[in-house]
Amino acid sequence: QVQLVESGGGLVQAGGSLRLSCAASGRTLSVYHMGWFRSAPGKERDFVAGMSWSGGNIYYAGSVEGRFTISRDNAKNTMYLQMNSLKPEDTAVYYCAAQRGGGVYYWARRDKYDYWGPGTQVTVSS
Repeated sequence: QVQLVESGGGLVQAGGSLRLSCAASGRTLSVYHMGWFRSAPGKERDFVAGMSWSGGNIYYAGSVEGRFTISRDNAKNTMYLQMNSLKPEDTAVYYCAAQRGGGVYYWARRDKYDYWGPGTQVTVSS
């Protein structure tokens, strides 16, 4: 299995930027489909962005497309989520997730991800 730990969350004003990191250990990220999810207060954990194991397929939720960018550095075994033009509605706990890459990438389905980090809080003030 792979262990995931998020970092980079914090408090920012609307319009600001943050870069979240997801550091992996135990296994290389290069064999996993990867995703970012978030859980706003009182809401379910929703898909934010995803990247297939090869990096060839990238997906974004409509609410973040054009503002967020997912990437990974396999040499550092780390995935990133660059968040620009942040809005108060982006406030949530953000989670890094890994899905075994042996088949089709179910990029937006929570139940298909095998491993999760503990989350990092992002708060955007107005």
